[in-house]
Amino acid sequence: MKTKDRNAQTTGAPAPTGPVVPPRVSARRRRPGLIALAVVLITGGGAGGAVLLMESGQRTEVVTVVRHVPVGQVVTDRDLGKASVALDPAVKAVKSADRAGVVGKRAAVELTPGSLLSSGQVTGNSLVKAGEQVVPMGLKPDQVPASDLAPGQRVHIVQVPGEDQEAGASQQQPIPAHVVKVGAPSPGTGEVVIDVAAARSQAPTLASWVSTGDVRLLIDAQGGS
Repeated sequence: MKTKDRNAQTTGAPAPTGPVVPPRVSARRRRPGLIALAVVLITGGGAGGAVLLMESGQRTEVVTVVRHVPVGQVVTDRDLGKASVALDPAVKAVKSADRAGVVGKRAAVELTPGSLLSSGQVTGNSLVKAGEQVVPMGLKPDQVPASDLAPGQRVHIVQVPGEDQEAGASQQQPIPAHVVKVGAPSPGTGEVVIDVAAARSQAPTLASWVSTGDVRLLIDAQGGS
């Protein structure tokens, strides 16, 4: 009792006579609409992530190019490989199940290793068109350009004066043609056999030029005729 009186005298306030009631704290109003919206967003986000994960996990086996194939060259099975990729619908790649339908066709464009193969990059059309004939040309290294020749490449064959002809002798106009096949150079002489397709009306003349060996092969510019 003396302690309570002493405290009262120190603070100048009357001593408490009953239990202390804690202050009232008003509860925050809950908004059911916002809670429901939050649940929907969380659920939707989780579903979207699941769908994305499922789509990224769907992989397709497609055909790839493993060896360089020039334009016009026949595609062989050794030129192709396969890969399992998550394929974008916009990419029209050849599926592995359709690989057999690609082998034996010709490259419509240059095929580079490491790329996916699409159906538009190969063609079943022959390089020899109607009204053309194939003329084989056995050429020495100095009769062809140093640049690599490829099937489908457009060229001109010109006649040059032979040893028994004068330098100013009149010559015929160059004959346009395009390459059908390029053989491997001969180990001994370096001579290479090139099959070219020329118009039927000019093929006999071209064959007679080739028989004399007095010809040169010129490569046309890209898109030239």
